[in-house]
Amino acid sequence: MTLTYKKILVAVDGSKEAEWAFKKAVAVAKRNDSKIVIAHIIDTRTFATVEAYDRTIAERAELFAKELMENYKREAIDAGVKDVEYVIDYGSPKVKIPKDIAKKHEIDLIMCGATGLNAVERFLIGSVSEHITRHARCDVLVVRSESGEV
Repeated sequence: MTLTYKKILVAVDGSKEAEWAFKKAVAVAKRNDSKIVIAHIIDTRTFATVEAYDRTIAERAELFAKELMENYKREAIDAGVKDVEYVIDYGSPKVKIPKDIAKKHEIDLIMCGATGLNAVERFLIGSVSEHITRHARCDVLVVRSESGEV
C-alpha cells in the first residue's frame, strides 16, 4: 500500500464548495505528483420537467460545463499540475462519480465539496458527498469551504 495518491478525482458543480475542493485537489496533486481528473456531471433528472418549457436547457448546461472544465484545467496546469484531464458526463452525480468515473480512471482519491448547488436534494435524498463517501472504493476527502460555513 502506498502513502501517496497518484490519481485524484475532483468533483465540481460550479459551487463555492466545489471551487475550494478543486483548489485543495491541486495542492494535493502537486505534493504527490499526481494526475487530476476533474469531473462535472450534468444531472439529467431535472431536464424532463424543465425541457417541456425550455428546449435549450441541455445545450446551455453542456456549454456551462465545457467552459467550467476548460477554466479548471487551465488553472491546474498553471498551478503546476502536469497531468490534468476532465470528464463531462450525464446522469446522477452521486452514482456516476464513485461507481463509473472513479472506477474507469482507477482513482485512488476522490475530493468533493461538503455541499454543492443542489440544496433540495441534500435535504430530501442525502448529499452527493455522503453518497460518494459510502459507495467509493477508494479514499474520499470531503472539503469544507475556507470559512467553514455550510
